[in-house]
Amino acid sequence: MKICTVIGFPNGNHTTATKVFETMDAANNGADEIDMVINVGMLRAKEYDYVLNEIREIKEACGEKLLKVIIETCLLTEEEKIKMCEIVTESGADFIKTSTGFSTGGATFDDIALFAKHVGKNVKIKAAGGISSMEDAERFIELGASRLGTSRIVKIVKNS
Repeated sequence: MKICTVIGFPNGNHTTATKVFETMDAANNGADEIDMVINVGMLRAKEYDYVLNEIREIKEACGEKLLKVIIETCLLTEEEKIKMCEIVTESGADFIKTSTGFSTGGATFDDIALFAKHVGKNVKIKAAGGISSMEDAERFIELGASRLGTSRIVKIVKNS
């Protein structure tokens, strides 16, 4: 079983140095994958270099560990989501992920379709939050998600 932990949880407002420390500490303590929450405030302020450089620093701290970048889509405009697709692609991160599950909304079909249209070939997509049926799960995969973050599906499948 792979171990994953979240860095900068829940709002991504930690300093980059704190996030890098959390990443190295998690990796040293057995984490196989790192999910990082972007600093939404810096994105909204159009501080794109800050966001890009933070992701790059965390990716470097990950070493060979997988890095998923949580952009909290429910808080962003379409323009900001597209910009994050570009930034995540440029950063070298492995995944772009919709949400932490602790804000106002989770994955939507429109967001996954948007990601699929705008991320580079080196970036995979994780739909997370609010996936409540097998039909939804299948639709997210059809739209381009290669991973799903959902605890509800496990219960649905067990009860089938």
